Amino acid sequence: MIHPSAIIDQSAELAAGVEIGPYAIIGKQVTIGAGTKIGAHAVIGDWTAIGENNQIFHQSSVGAPPQDLKYRGEETWTHLGDNNVVREFATIHRGTVTGHGKTVVGSGNLFMAYSHIAHDCCIGNNVVMANVATLAGHVTVQDHVILGGLVAVHQFSTIGAHAMIGGGTLVGLDILPYTIATSGKRDAQLRGLNLIGLKRRGFSDETINSLKKAYKTLFMADLKLEEAVARIRSELGGCPEVDYLLAFIENSKRGICRG
Repeated sequence: MIHPSAIIDQSAELAAGVEIGPYAIIGKQVTIGAGTKIGAHAVIGDWTAIGENNQIFHQSSVGAPPQDLKYRGEETWTHLGDNNVVREFATIHRGTVTGHGKTVVGSGNLFMAYSHIAHDCCIGNNVVMANVATLAGHVTVQDHVILGGLVAVHQFSTIGAHAMIGGGTLVGLDILPYTIATSGKRDAQLRGLNLIGLKRRGFSDETINSLKKAYKTLFMADLKLEEAVARIRSELGGCPEVDYLLAFIENSKRGICRG
């Protein structure tokens, strides 16, 4: 059902079963997959591809131009997967030509009211961003991450899979997978492993114990980071989750948040 007051560009492509609410605006070269619902007064900006069965609530904005002074109206994109929920007043901006050229969001995510995803961000699957959580440009958020309310993430930071960040935390460095971070004196500090989250998601006791040993070696063994990584690899290498943790550390460009 498309409400007669909605404004839809003639180049937009809407699959069967798409619902468009009153006064919604759909821009040029937009594609919207089957079963997606666009709420009243929502705005879907130009060059936006939205998958199936998404719920875009009223007054939200997906695919607006980036808040980047270098942007000059070039064709850049926003990609949304399937089964996402974008609550009221949430905003997702498209990419820039000086970045990836696109902002990419996976599937099964929940973006609560007033949350913001800036240009060139890459969001995985099953991510939760609570109210007013904010990502600067070029941020990567991996799968199964939870960001509490009022979390603010610095540009070019990476949040590792299964991490949880407490409300009001300022994130300036990369957050390790499987961990919890909350506010420190100024920036985020690690508080340990996200044990409850890992158990809820079916991680085995053996895997959790290996991650515990790796965490203790990283932060409690009085070793330099390179030495700790080498010891973990020699003692725990072969556990996929530990290997992933070590690869994350070695690939970090901003540096990792510590306890």
